[in-house]
Amino acid sequence: MSYSAIGFDVRDGVAHVLLNRPKAANALNLELVEELLDASQRCRDDHEVRAVLLSGAGPMFSAGGDLRAFANAPEGAPAFIRKLASTLHQAVSVLARMDPPVVVAVNGVAAGAGMSIVCHADLAIAAESARFTMAYTAAGLAPDGGSTHFLPRIVGYRRAAELMLTNRRLSAAEALEWNIVNRVVPDTDLMAEAERLALALAGGPTRAFGAVKRLLSAGATNDLEPQLDLETKYIVEMAGTRDGMEGIHAFLEKRAPRFTGE
Repeated sequence: MSYSAIGFDVRDGVAHVLLNRPKAANALNLELVEELLDASQRCRDDHEVRAVLLSGAGPMFSAGGDLRAFANAPEGAPAFIRKLASTLHQAVSVLARMDPPVVVAVNGVAAGAGMSIVCHADLAIAAESARFTMAYTAAGLAPDGGSTHFLPRIVGYRRAAELMLTNRRLSAAEALEWNIVNRVVPDTDLMAEAERLALALAGGPTRAFGAVKRLLSAGATNDLEPQLDLETKYIVEMAGTRDGMEGIHAFLEKRAPRFTGE
């Protein structure tokens, strides 16, 4: 698939995924989410990809769903939104469940599905000027993009309810306080810092990172014993990988490990 609504390239083990509709505030239309799904599947299936950096072109990360496209859909808004949300959700599932960690760099406003994308990323860095709002109910809509799964796990039920019911807008500093982002940096440093983090992750044990993602996801609902069993399963599996043995030997030999993602 060729891309026009997103940018995509792989450099030094990092897949750079760019929401690329700056004149439309990077709003999610059907073309964008179809391309995002295709790019996500490429990230999952390409062993050269060991981390993903997701960002937005122009002054805004994403205004969320393209309401103009909703209103003008020939088949009607419900049918159109079903197709758009279903495609977006496939992309969210792929990104959340694949081994390579996902870093999101947030500039400007992340609203609606734009904020949902931030919530499902593994790590998030925000520019000082970034702003966050769920926005859905302001348009009479309900949340999508996995936000009702991820946001309560990040901020707790009460704060998630407040964000979704009142559409409170958070500053970057507030988003950091609420654990929605990991770090806030000056606007001019955003991409350099996000790329530095993604490159560091790309040099790490990719399969072990995938195990971490799956363990954290399962740990949100598992009882203790099933979670302990799952931890046993994954640490045993990782010990049988090339990176697992490399990490053990590097520690014993007092040298830096050379991970290959295998």
